[in-house]
Amino acid sequence: MKQIPYWLDTAPAFPDRSGKALPDEADVVVIGGGLTGLSTAYHTARKGARVVLVEKDKVGSGASGRNGSMCTQGITISPADARKRYGQERALELYNAFRDAVDVVEELTVREKIDCDFNRSGRLGLVCKPGHFEGLRAKQRDLAENFGHETVVLSKSELRAELGSDYYHGALLDPLSAGLHVGKFVGGLADAAERVGAEIHERNAATGLTRLPGGGFLVETLHGTIRAKQVMAATDAYTDKSMPWFRKRLINVGSFIIVTEPLGEARAKELIPNGRLLVAHKNVGHYVRLTPDNRLAFGGRARFAPSNPASDAKSGEILKREMTEIFPQLAGVKIDYVWGGMVGMSWDRVPHAGEVNGLYYSMGYCGHGVQMATYMGRAVAEMMDGKPEANPLRDLGFPKVPVPFYNGTAWFLPFGGAYYKAKDRLL
Repeated sequence: MKQIPYWLDTAPAFPDRSGKALPDEADVVVIGGGLTGLSTAYHTARKGARVVLVEKDKVGSGASGRNGSMCTQGITISPADARKRYGQERALELYNAFRDAVDVVEELTVREKIDCDFNRSGRLGLVCKPGHFEGLRAKQRDLAENFGHETVVLSKSELRAELGSDYYHGALLDPLSAGLHVGKFVGGLADAAERVGAEIHERNAATGLTRLPGGGFLVETLHGTIRAKQVMAATDAYTDKSMPWFRKRLINVGSFIIVTEPLGEARAKELIPNGRLLVAHKNVGHYVRLTPDNRLAFGGRARFAPSNPASDAKSGEILKREMTEIFPQLAGVKIDYVWGGMVGMSWDRVPHAGEVNGLYYSMGYCGHGVQMATYMGRAVAEMMDGKPEANPLRDLGFPKVPVPFYNGTAWFLPFGGAYYKAKDRLL
């Protein structure tokens, strides 16, 4: 069993982008080589700017290569909560941004000829208790009437045509959500960024930022210092102590995934006949999909603990038990991959992007990072070009005052995890 992300292991090998000399200056320095940073570098370089991206490991080594590889429609909070919190007009604008984000990913795969198995396979939002089924109908009406988005409610009996399991009690089908091979997408986006002129420097962490009196920043890295007119922080859950302002405003939560051995096309179709993406409507739920080579990828929180080899292995055991509870026919199947990673969560459960003390940022995707990181990279490129209106999150900035007694280490997660698991059992 490999303790590395399936998506990175099965993507074409990435070139080594380490060991290059930094230039003395750039128009834009991007810190972080995940989808946010790569998209920012790509879209900014297309505008003619000199862009340098620094990454402390390799591109895609953080959350961008460790996720469920899903591009799903829908905001990170419920449509009803969005309308209540922001009002109908603002909620609609946000919902449209999340929808457009999937389109942006698709457009990039076409424009840059990124072969990453992008497929509008659709998403099933699954309920685990009979009493939750009527909530699907309410959500369907809300989406249609207030957001112009058509979905399909499936009863338990109708769901049998979509799923080789009797575990769930209904689902809401969103036909426009997409799956892709995120490892291939990350590699293709990095290549595209270099083609349009961006420089990518791997294994070269940013270690300090100094704001200059005349404007711009001095960016200190492991292998040199570079002066930049503008700097973009694209580190999300992997933000380190060099950016304490953001660390105190992000909650980093571990998420874990197992991937089975190849099941063969016939057996895979018995599990998920139409290749849908599966997401359980629970506080501590699962996300499940078939891979392009007919394995089952099964992910979830498993344990409210950081990701490391020992933690990942324990989480893998939990996930296998839960997988076979839902799909008993997989009891004897071998697990080929297990890995974990960190998800950047905000306290209000929506992403945040903007500018603070002259530094641009986009973080806190709350599990919707594949499409929103890519989309927000484009939006930040526009912001740095003097178009703040391009940021759909422009008035949702992180709080200026950090959360008391929190310094970036989420010591409270085990207690929160126990609370939410109890809610799932009781409600």
